[in-house]
Amino acid sequence: MEELLKSIGNYGFPVIVSAYLLVRTESKLDQLTKSIAELRDAILGFTRER
Repeated sequence: MEELLKSIGNYGFPVIVSAYLLVRTESKLDQLTKSIAELRDAILGFTRER
């Protein structure tokens, strides 16, 4: 039981930080995906006008 508590103490903080960073990264990836789609649409619109 004591080893389990030590393990939680040692690994708990990195797990929480990793989860936080994954959540932040996920929202950034969603924004990046939307921007790439908008850029693709703009490029397709530009090439159709020619």
